[in-house]
Amino acid sequence: MSFRKVNIIVLVLAVVLFLLVLHHNFLGLSSLLRNEVSDSGIVGFQPIDFVPNVPQQAVDGRQEEIPVVIAASEDRLGGAIAAINSIQHNTRSNVMFYIVTLNGTADHLRSWLSSSALKTIRYKIVNFDTKLLEGKVKEDPDQGESIKPLTFARFYLPILVPSAKKAIYMDDDVIVQGDILALYNTPLKPGHAAAFSEDCDSASTKVVIRGAGNQYNYIGYLDYKKERIRKLSMKASTCSFNPGVFVANLTEWKKQNITNQLEKWMKLNVEEGLYSRTLAGSTTTPPLLIVFYQQHSTIDPMWNVRHLGSSAGKRYSPQFVKAAKLLHWNGHFKPWGRTASYSDVWEKWYIPDPTGKFSLIRRHMEISI
Repeated sequence: MSFRKVNIIVLVLAVVLFLLVLHHNFLGLSSLLRNEVSDSGIVGFQPIDFVPNVPQQAVDGRQEEIPVVIAASEDRLGGAIAAINSIQHNTRSNVMFYIVTLNGTADHLRSWLSSSALKTIRYKIVNFDTKLLEGKVKEDPDQGESIKPLTFARFYLPILVPSAKKAIYMDDDVIVQGDILALYNTPLKPGHAAAFSEDCDSASTKVVIRGAGNQYNYIGYLDYKKERIRKLSMKASTCSFNPGVFVANLTEWKKQNITNQLEKWMKLNVEEGLYSRTLAGSTTTPPLLIVFYQQHSTIDPMWNVRHLGSSAGKRYSPQFVKAAKLLHWNGHFKPWGRTASYSDVWEKWYIPDPTGKFSLIRRHMEISI
């Protein structure tokens, strides 16, 4: 065999080897991308979207991804948009938004995000299957409002963000004025699956709800006349906490089966009526209070300055509102509604709906007049 033929054979073998290596790497990359956006495979949640095109400064392999979970119902979609906008514009961190919706809302949300200043955020839209709540919640004729399925999304964080070790949950009626990285870095004590802001903290004063008394301790949420509650030996005077904003250690959450524990108490309430009859807050609060009794860490009170929606009046000074890291309009007076305190602060982050489906109620009233 001539020297020239040997060279040709060697060259052909080298090309074949190169192509094999290239093919192997391509398959590995494809697998990695599929894993990056794949669903957890658990019934009840269906990923719809994944948008990875983010500003160059936010894409840094050295930065830890910060998962932020927000529920977005059709009638409150403007709230979720404003919350996301405020988070995105006050941080340079690598934030991934997990936006939980019901069927029919995804298209509206996607069009809103794609045609606004938020078109560069990283997000995933996840559909919430209401069948998950069968046998766990029931309508109470004594309560004026009907059950809102998405309020229970916070119970299923490890399913929503299956690959994360830590995540932030927040309601849609908030505005973030600080860097979300600081909240994410909240230290959790060993064995604690979550950190909340307690209702007895110094930033948010105790609130008196008409007909419910002081809504800042356990007796305001649980019926201590029920034997099952008394058997838990939880002090009725224990300070409650607000579950509208919290940081979760998902590794510990899964280890302690927190979701299963919460579902257990939801079912027991349906059977036995364990929640307080004068319950003024969300029906998601009582099971969380039971499961996390004396087993939770705390977040900086300035990261949940709340009760802005408890009345139309202004309870805080302008200086305090400006200094707050997170403002929370929990209560009946939402900032997109007819009357709300500090609505000008919220509206600074609101992005008008390009489809026209969502509009500020007070603006609509002004135009009508």
